[in-house]
Amino acid sequence: MMPVDFHFREKIPVGILGATGAVGQKFVQLLSSHPWFCVKALAASERSAGKSYREAVNWLMPAPLSIEMGNMPVLPCVPNLPCSIVFSALDASVAGEIEKSFAEAGYIVISNSRNFRTDPAVPLLIPEINIAHLDLLHYQPFGKGKIVTNPNCSVCGLALSLKPLDDQFGVEEVHVVTMQAISGAGYPGVASLDILDNVIPFISGEEEKVENEPLKIFGVLKDKAIENRTIKISAHCNRVPVSDGHLECVSVKLKGNPSREEIIECWNQFSALPQAWRLPMAPVRPLHYFHDEAYPQAKRHRELDKGMGVAIGRLRKCPLMDFKYVILSHNTIRGAAGGTILIAETMVKKGFVYW
Repeated sequence: MMPVDFHFREKIPVGILGATGAVGQKFVQLLSSHPWFCVKALAASERSAGKSYREAVNWLMPAPLSIEMGNMPVLPCVPNLPCSIVFSALDASVAGEIEKSFAEAGYIVISNSRNFRTDPAVPLLIPEINIAHLDLLHYQPFGKGKIVTNPNCSVCGLALSLKPLDDQFGVEEVHVVTMQAISGAGYPGVASLDILDNVIPFISGEEEKVENEPLKIFGVLKDKAIENRTIKISAHCNRVPVSDGHLECVSVKLKGNPSREEIIECWNQFSALPQAWRLPMAPVRPLHYFHDEAYPQAKRHRELDKGMGVAIGRLRKCPLMDFKYVILSHNTIRGAAGGTILIAETMVKKGFVYW
């Protein structure tokens, strides 16, 4: 399907499922002034349904909740919302059934939840990497509706850093140690007495996601299915007392034999269709290499390029593999709401969205 050119007479109506949670609130924040999308429905649990959004939400975002959004009624998560696209920030315990019901009712569901990420009929999308996987939407079993997912928040930054290396030199093996912000656990998240003055070396299910999701993302669409890559990935995942921003220490074995300078140039020159199309949520540059030996840092670099850019630093030779480096990405923007909105923009540009 070819990209479409368009001019908006009216914004596209969208809804948010799980709107009162931490990621749901980030969707509200990012969509409240979006040039293409207009929030027409906020949906949440039965406990919140019937209240105004202001009454139902414990607002955590740094900017004040707008009067317009605050006055919107919270609706139940049933497929009768006044929109054609829903962004899902639902907890995984309920997301599967609800998202499927919306898709079967004809909605386009773009989900931040994990439930359909491994479904062979559902794209696991990072628009700078695998737009071609959207062609799976032609073969989905949901009737007129569709489901697309974004990856785990740690996978987003890791996969983006690996993409140009894989294109240019070929990636064979990856070892990654993540230091993940507390916002990745949602709200109320990790108890303060557990995380203050502490690092927790376990996040349930996280290492399996980091080791497996990139294989689907870097896979090739063949015969109406994705053929996963065979890259070997080993992950250690840790929760650290940082508010936002996932830091990851990566070692990589490459098929080629590039120099340090060639790798840095490869990162700095990396660009893809979202940048060429100047999509509203797309960073101008997906990857930024910093030469300061103490960079990247969460406090300094998590908001890079609207929170959608990935900061990279400390590239050096690895005595076990070929090279090692550090990356930093914003887990609730690039790794959650922002990345999911970028998927929706990509689907509009590719002609998968009608309104």
